[in-house]
Amino acid sequence: MSIEVLVLLEVEGLEDKAKFEKHVSREGFFPVEGESFVYTGNSTTTTFSTKAYILEIFKKGLQNNSFTKANLVFLLNEIAYPPYYYDKNTNDFEEVKQ
Repeated sequence: MSIEVLVLLEVEGLEDKAKFEKHVSREGFFPVEGESFVYTGNSTTTTFSTKAYILEIFKKGLQNNSFTKANLVFLLNEIAYPPYYYDKNTNDFEEVKQ
């Protein structure tokens, strides 16, 4: 079974978009044509593993770059997961508490 993944990243002040997109593409997330910072991919692991992988890959992409602020939301098989923000104190994505 394959999980369809859609990732929407809201990022401000990203220094090098090409470098960021090269990193996420290498890890299986490809830019959606005509959209800015929207990526698609597929996963054959569990939803839990896929969620962890998404957060790790996008975290690493941002850490290898300079940016001011980032938020992330993703859908797995069209099911929306809670939004995340990048916390520069923990250097990790944290779930937005509603």
